Order: sequence, then structure tokens, then C-alpha cells
Amino acid sequence: MKNKTLTMGAQTIAAALAFGHGAAIAQTQETEICKDKTEAECKAQQDEIELIRIHGVQQSIYRYDKSGDPRRLADLVDTPQTISVLTQDQIQESGKTDLKDILAAQAGVTLGTGENGNAFGDRYVIRGHEARSDVFVDGLRDPGMTTRESFATERVEITKGPSSTFAGRGSSGGAVNSITKKASTSYNFGRVDAAIGTDEHTRLTVDLNKTLTENSAIRVNALTSQEDKPGREGIERGRDGVQLSYVLNPNDRLSFIGDVYYLNAEDKPDLGSYYDRDAGYPLEDIPVYAQDDDFQNSEVTTFTFRTEYEISDNVRFYNATRAGNTENEYVTTGMSATTRDDSDETAPGVDTLRLSTHQGWQEVDYFTTQFNLFWDTSFAGLDHRLVFGFEYSDESVDNGVFDIENLNTNCAIGGRRGVSQSYCILDGDGNLIDNIGSLMDRTIERGDEDALFDIETYAIYAMDTFALTDKLDVFFGLRMDSYDYSNQTSSDLYEFSDELFNGHLGLVYDITEHGNVYASYSTATNINGGESDLGANCGYGGLCGTPEQAAQADPEHVENIEIGTKWMLFDEKLMANASIFRITKSDVHESIGEDDYSTIGTLNTGENRVEGVEFGVSGDITEKFSVQASAAFMDSEVLDSFTESNIGLTLSNFADESFYLQLRYQPNEKFAFGGDYTYKSEMFGGQPDTAAGYDADTGEYSIVVPDYQVFNLFANYYASEKLTFRVNIGNLFDEEYWTAAYRSGAFMYIGDGRNVTGTVNYEF
Repeated sequence: MKNKTLTMGAQTIAAALAFGHGAAIAQTQETEICKDKTEAECKAQQDEIELIRIHGVQQSIYRYDKSGDPRRLADLVDTPQTISVLTQDQIQESGKTDLKDILAAQAGVTLGTGENGNAFGDRYVIRGHEARSDVFVDGLRDPGMTTRESFATERVEITKGPSSTFAGRGSSGGAVNSITKKASTSYNFGRVDAAIGTDEHTRLTVDLNKTLTENSAIRVNALTSQEDKPGREGIERGRDGVQLSYVLNPNDRLSFIGDVYYLNAEDKPDLGSYYDRDAGYPLEDIPVYAQDDDFQNSEVTTFTFRTEYEISDNVRFYNATRAGNTENEYVTTGMSATTRDDSDETAPGVDTLRLSTHQGWQEVDYFTTQFNLFWDTSFAGLDHRLVFGFEYSDESVDNGVFDIENLNTNCAIGGRRGVSQSYCILDGDGNLIDNIGSLMDRTIERGDEDALFDIETYAIYAMDTFALTDKLDVFFGLRMDSYDYSNQTSSDLYEFSDELFNGHLGLVYDITEHGNVYASYSTATNINGGESDLGANCGYGGLCGTPEQAAQADPEHVENIEIGTKWMLFDEKLMANASIFRITKSDVHESIGEDDYSTIGTLNTGENRVEGVEFGVSGDITEKFSVQASAAFMDSEVLDSFTESNIGLTLSNFADESFYLQLRYQPNEKFAFGGDYTYKSEMFGGQPDTAAGYDADTGEYSIVVPDYQVFNLFANYYASEKLTFRVNIGNLFDEEYWTAAYRSGAFMYIGDGRNVTGTVNYEF
């Protein structure tokens, strides 16, 4: 299962096939790719091209062989780590568009929630560890809390387990890398997808690649979409975006690619339900209570430039540089149960539902550049594929609040701070009031920043991939990150610097031509205050301790041991993998104190462990039957804590069992159908990296996210080589389910209800 390489001619043919220009080319592909090649070379390249089907005519692609990170030199089957690749075809046929929804369906991945001190936006938890800052685009970190879309995405890679050797700081449980669509001189094509559906759903995307000269091309991807959240009329989601990519190949050895990306997401968000502690279950069938002036706006602008130069036959240079700006702002409404105070004029002492405001804004400016030198050489009697790298990044983040005045209160409630005027959506008889959306009647003005975050990082790394024997491959990597950190909160200035050292060692042993076993050891490190949206709130990854304490804190340290096996089955069209792993995170920073928003912290007092097994398959079982599936069975435990009662408890927002299955069957060239299934076991609310909330009196966890399963269906009709119709049914059985819970249970995100969309795809 050693690496296979396509010639430029074969790449051109494969690209043409992939974008629907295959009728004439398919008849000549065997002749073209086998010209001047041995029988073995011809067979290898035919196998590669066979994986690339004609979109909309034969079969979609559910497997990809290579990582989009150029530093991962081995094929995925020969990589000693669990990496799941979600292809463009698979994503489109699933009907999912936002990256959050795409990832939430996958095994081993769950979602987290926002809150006042913890920004709303895309938040992922991988193998039990916070990963909201471990999102990458084409191998470069994508910082900030934003909304992420897939209209310009070629595929999504989920790396499981610590990978700071590649990613730098963070990546405790894994990382997410989106590979974007890029211009190519190998083909001309155009594609338009137009969709309408229930819940006011409309979506239009355009994908156009045009060669300008023999050596240059341009590609445009554009999006506009609008919909209500299925099952929640009035909860709105809008997306407008464009990506412009340009490639210039002055000669066979030199290539330049430049991209400009812009996305504007405007939502009226929904914080969902809340946890009813008396019932031991989230409140069901809640009304839409979002206020008319609620919003969550996310704007992303990036400029990326890549250079690749083949210095010689065995030395190659690659640079990727990006400058970006993201803005995220929101004023949104939560709902929870309370009791009217005895002083309430309408219904003293009566249970009710009250509204609350959650708000904030964040602006991120960043610059990053990564240089890689690839050198294939021989020494000590072995052939080595070496990677030497240098990376620089500078992230500046302004966090702030809105000045909000709420008018027209209609009830009085009690609380920790005494009696206060509030907003109740139930009248004195327990019935819903009229015009809930205008109840709070807010005035909103943008306020000042309350935390200024900056981190500047220099990193160097070296990696080596070599065959120790005919059957044993070795991967080895080391990385050092040197950072300067500052965070000016409303009351204190935090400043410190340090160096982080991480490594990765992997062994792959070929049992047969089609299967291997591997062992891997990898590390990761998180710094004190590494999450830029939190200031000095110790929980959720914010700063722990006073400025003097924070500077003395050790980084949180993560170690992972993974043993697995990978197999190519069904004439190497299907890849299957299984692994057993243990992730141990030590020196965890913990928050203490009676106040949930305590800035008091203990330094390096926590330790936790996640261990489990994971399985996956992707590809074609037959020419008509494709599958993408993953399953994770895990266990988490707090091993040490400043709070002794936490020891032995599970981690929050952690599903012990999760499963994802997507099937596709194509009986003939005109028709294909399939669907996907997601299962997540129950989870418990709390803040990441510490124990889920636990009630010692009852012996039960305080906030429970019930287990859930969701079925989705799709069907494709291929009217011609250029015209395709697709129907998607989401949440077929209209199950009400919850995907995440805040640590107090004050809100619990609700999954989408049943929805139906129809899409027309035209290629030209």
C-alpha cells in the first residue's frame, strides 16, 4: 500500500471525469494513462482514476486517499492516525451545509454552547476535548468564533487525537481541516445548484472554473441562501458568500495560487430549550420566543496566497500565507423557568417562564505564513521523505459587549441578587402572552471592548517518513512553538511567553498487501488563557489566576497512545479502519469559587482521561453501493481535581457512544438513493475539561442531554449528463432532540425538525 502518483495527464483526465466531461474522455482514458508505462504502473493509475467518478452520471465519491495537508506524505491508509475525510459529494447528498451540522453528525464529535463570557458561534468537542480553536482551512489555523459554510469546500478532514506536531498549540482531542476548491488549468467547467424547500428554504450556489491561458485559470464559487430553522418558524439563517481563486503556472516547476474568500452570515438565533430539573428532562414543545431584534452576524474575509516550487526532482518548496479578519456579534434571547416573587403584582408565587439576554461581539485580525521544504533523500541506507517547516502567526482579538436597555418589564422574580424586574412569557393563568417577539423592546448600542487578546507565535518543525523494512514504515515529527501572549482585561494586564515542545511517533506494519497495523504516540499542549473569547473567566479555557499566577502556570499537557489497523477491501475500493486509544490530559487549569463566573483559578490541578475504540469504513462495496460510516465507543474520567468530589466523574458534553452511517445505492445510470443515520448517547452539561455537573444528594448528573437518533434520506435522478435532480428529507421522523447543553442547563440547543428540499444541478 505504498504511495501512488498520478501523472499530469492522468490528473487532467481524472479532473475532467470528476466534473462531468467524461463521455468522450472515458473511452480513451485507458489508452492515455497506460502509454509508456509498465503493466503495474498502468494498473495503479487506473485504480486511482476509477475512484473518481462522473458527478451526476455514475457514482459519487465517498472516499479520498490523500490528506489535504501537504505535510502528510503517506496515503491515509498508511497514516498512523485516525483521520476521517468527508467528501464534497457525501456532504452535498447528506443535505448539510454549515460545517457545524456536518461535524455534529460524525462519531466522536459533539457540540458545545455559548454564554455571556463564552462566545456564541461554531464550537466542537472532539474525543471529549474542546476544539473550537482547532479549526484549519487548507492547513492554516482559522481563528475566531464564526459561522462556517461549505459552499467553497472540496472536503473536510477530521483528525482524531492530539496533533500539535502539525497544528501547534491546542488540538487536544483532534483538529478539523477544510480543504477549499481551487482554480485549475486542467479543465473548464461550470455548475449551478438551485434549491427550494420547506421552511422558506432557498439556496443557490455557482461553481465556475475557466482556463484563461495554457498556464492560468480562475475559479469562482458563490452562495446565497435563506431559510427558517426547520420546526422553528421565525428563527432565520441567511448566508451570502463568494470565493475567487486564481492559479498561475509559469512553468512545470512553479505554481502560484491566490484566493479571496468572503462570507456574511446573518441569523436570528435560537437558544432552544432549558433543562427542567424537576422533570429530569429538557422542556419539550417550547414556543418560539426569540425577540424581533435578536441577531447573530458573522463576517469573514480572508486573503490566501500559495507558492509551490519544485527546486529539483527530490526537493520541493511550499509556502502558504493568509491574512484575515472575522467579526462575530450577537444579541440573543434565552428562556428558563422561574417563580414570580411574592411582590409580583400579577400572580405572586406562580411558576412562569422568563426571558434573558445574552450578547457580545468579537473582532479578529490575523496573519499567518507557513514555509515547508520537502526533501526526498537517502542516508543510513534508508530512503527518507523529510519535511522542514517554519510557521509564524499573529492573532489579535478584541472582545466587547453591547449596551442594552430593556423596557416594559412585566413580572418580578427573585434570585441570588434579590428581587428584580423581568420578562415573563406566561400570564398569571399560565397561558402564553401575545406578541412574545416584542416583549423585551430593547435598545441596543455597540459598547466598548472588555478584553484585548494578542498572541504572536514562531514555530519550527521537522518530520520524517521512511521505510525501515519492506513492511515497516516509520513517521517521526518534532515541533517547537515559541509564543508571546498578552490579554488586557477590564481590570488586569496578563503578559507572558513560553516555548511548547511536541512530538509524534508512528509505526505502520504491512500484514499483507491490503492491510496493516499501526501504533502511534502523540502529544499536544494548551496554554493558560488560550481561548481568546473568555478574558479572565477561568472556565472554558479562559485565563486562570492573577496575572502573576498565570505567568507561572505550566501549559496543559496531552498524551495519546493509539493502536489500530487499516485495510483496503473490495479490490481496494473500500477503506476500513479500527483503533483503540487513550488520551490523558494533565496540568489542567480549573476554576474554583462559589460564583459560576469566577476568575479565581487553580493552576495545573486537574487531570482527565478519555479512552475508547473507533471504527470506520469509506468507499465502494460494489460499483452500485457506497458507504461512509464511523462509530466511537469511549469512556471519560476525571483522574484528579482541586475539587475532590469531581474525581471519578465523566467529562461534560461527552457522548460515550456515537455512530454515523451514510449509504448510497445506484441501481442504474438514471437513479440513486440513500440516506444517513446519526446516533449520540446521552451527555451531561458542564464546562469542558472538567467534570460534568453532579448532584451528590441524588447521586445523578445535574444536566442531561438525552440520547438521540436522526434519519435523513436523499434521492438523485440524472436526467442527462448535465442535469440532475435531488430530493433531501431531513429528520425523517421529526424527532425533537437536543445537541448540547450549557453548564447550568439554562439553554439546550434544539436540532432541526423535519424538512424537505429539492435541488436542481446543472453542469456546463
